[in-house]
Amino acid sequence: MKEKLEALKAEAVSAVNSVTDEKGIEELRVKYLGKKGEITSLLKQMGSLSPEERPVMGQLVNKAKQEVEELITVKKAEISKKETEQKLLNETIDITMPGKSGKPGKLHPLNTVLNDMIDIFQSMGFDVVDGPEVETDHYNFECLNVPADHPARDMQDTFYLGENLLLRTQTSAAQIRTMETRKPPIRVICPGRVFRADEVDATHSPVFHQIEGLVVDKGITMCDLKGVLEQFAHEIYGKDTNVKFRPSFFPFTEPSVEVDVTCSECGGKGCRVCKGSGWIEILGAGMVHPKVLKSCGIDPDEYSGFAFGIGLDRLTTTRYKISDIRLLFENDKRFLEQF
Repeated sequence: MKEKLEALKAEAVSAVNSVTDEKGIEELRVKYLGKKGEITSLLKQMGSLSPEERPVMGQLVNKAKQEVEELITVKKAEISKKETEQKLLNETIDITMPGKSGKPGKLHPLNTVLNDMIDIFQSMGFDVVDGPEVETDHYNFECLNVPADHPARDMQDTFYLGENLLLRTQTSAAQIRTMETRKPPIRVICPGRVFRADEVDATHSPVFHQIEGLVVDKGITMCDLKGVLEQFAHEIYGKDTNVKFRPSFFPFTEPSVEVDVTCSECGGKGCRVCKGSGWIEILGAGMVHPKVLKSCGIDPDEYSGFAFGIGLDRLTTTRYKISDIRLLFENDKRFLEQF
């Protein structure tokens, strides 16, 4: 058994010295030192020895086992060190090479115009407020003096999610929420996405963007509305832009107007964009209807106000002379890189 032990030990030492990877060293450990390993199995054969030989042989087996185990530990550390060095060598970075420059992103044209509009209205003292895109009939229609039989409530125009839930058709709903929670004076704009069941074409989309504006205070008149909107138009389109107010009708304002500006394409001479009129409609506005103020807990005999709604998408297309609104939503890099 002693000769067998010496042979196994020499075999194990030779095998460990010649192994070159961690997988191989682990296989050798199991082969010689595992529960069923060749050196370990010698301890199970001690019963065949005489009582005098057992302690001597036991010491020799344990000593051989310990020596092989230490040799494997040293070899394993040596292999691990070499593999780490090789990995570091393979991952060496040449610091003399020039770096790779990333292409910076840019704002979407809608966001550029939105930021400009927010800056313009904040400079006039307006706050920016927000509201939920999923609204109730109460805020989207009832409080805005839109009766139950009004065409805007038709399923063809509005995306209904339930009996009293819908995707908001206008950001005016945020104005109602603002008037319910704030006391006059109020001066806010409400930008955001709105949804209507429109056919998709060059000028229409079922998802588009609005900016609603609201001012409520004592003594507010149409002159205040006219001054704010003229200032806004001149900031967006330039000081030479003409602004025209036309009588109109909206359930939540009285009197109501639609606002046109000089066509940016032809400068007012008439073209296919403005259909020969020289004007482009950009927004609707008016004095807040007394019923709307009253529904929000504001006394219409003491306070008055004006409101306006601007189509951000139309404003963007006219400002940048974009012929098709769908370009704003298709995320075509060739189009977006122009901005």
